[in-house]
Amino acid sequence: MADSHNVNHDYHIIDPSPWPLIGSIGGLVMAIGGVSYMRALQGSEFSLFGMNLAAAGPVTLLVGLAIVLYTMFAWWSDTVKESHQGHHTRVVSLHLRYGMLLFIASEVMFFVAWFWAFFDASLFADEALQYSRLEYTGGQWPPQGIEVLDPWHLPLFNTVILLLSGTTVTWAHHALIENDRKTLTWMLFLTVALGILFSFVQAYEYAHAPFQFSESIYGATFFMATGFHGFHVLVGTIFLIVCLFRAMSGHFTPEKHFGFEAAAWYWHFVDVVWLFLFCAIYVWASAGATIAAH
Repeated sequence: MADSHNVNHDYHIIDPSPWPLIGSIGGLVMAIGGVSYMRALQGSEFSLFGMNLAAAGPVTLLVGLAIVLYTMFAWWSDTVKESHQGHHTRVVSLHLRYGMLLFIASEVMFFVAWFWAFFDASLFADEALQYSRLEYTGGQWPPQGIEVLDPWHLPLFNTVILLLSGTTVTWAHHALIENDRKTLTWMLFLTVALGILFSFVQAYEYAHAPFQFSESIYGATFFMATGFHGFHVLVGTIFLIVCLFRAMSGHFTPEKHFGFEAAAWYWHFVDVVWLFLFCAIYVWASAGATIAAH
C-alpha cells in the first residue's frame, strides 16, 4: 500500500495554494484604489455599487498593494521550501527556466511598445505634434522649444553604473559556481549598491529635467520609456537584495541556485534595455537639439 505513494516521475504535483486567489483579490483592490485615486486627483467622483470611493482611493491602493506584496513573499517562500524539500527535479527546474525566459520575453515586448511610440512620434513628428499642449512648428524632433538632457552627462554616468553592475552580478555567479561564499556576498552587495545609485541618479535627473511629462509628446514618451525602465531597475534591485539575504543564509549551492540565476537574467535584461534607451532616446534623439545647461 505504501508503494502506491512513491513518486516515480520527475514532476511536482503542487499542493492546493491560496495565493493565486489572494493575489487576484489584491490586484483588484489595488486597481480600484488606483482608479479612484486618479479620479480624486482630477476632482471627480468614482462610484462603485453606489459608494463614492474617490476619498478612500489612497488607502484602498495601499491595502491592495500590501496584499499583492504579501502574496509575492508568501508564494515565493513556498517555492523556496519546495526546492529545499527536493521537489525541484531536473524537469521542474527546466520548466522554471522556461517560465522565466517567457516572462523576460513578455517584458521585451512591453518595452517594444514604448520604443514604438517614441520612434513613431519622432519619425512622424508633424502628426504627433498636432496633439501637443504647446505650440511647435516645423515638425522637428525634438520639438522646437524643447531643451533636452545632455546624454554625455548623467545618462552616460548611469550607463557606466549599469554596465559595472552587470559585471559584478556575473562575478557573483562565477563565485557561486566556485563555492566562494565571501566573494558571492560582496559582489551581490556591490550590485545592489550600484542599482540603488542608479535609481538615485535617475531621480535627480528627473527632478532637474528641463521639460515636463505633460507639455509635449516628447516628454510623455521620454518619461514613460525611461520611467518604466527605472521601475524595472527598482524591482531588479529588490530581487537582488532577496538573493543577497538568501546567499548569506546559505540557500544557494553550486549545483542548485536557480533563484539567483533568475535574478541575474533579469538584471542583464535591464542592462540591455538601458543600452537601447541610451542610444535611441538620449543620444540619437538629441542630435541637433538644444542641450540644457547642467
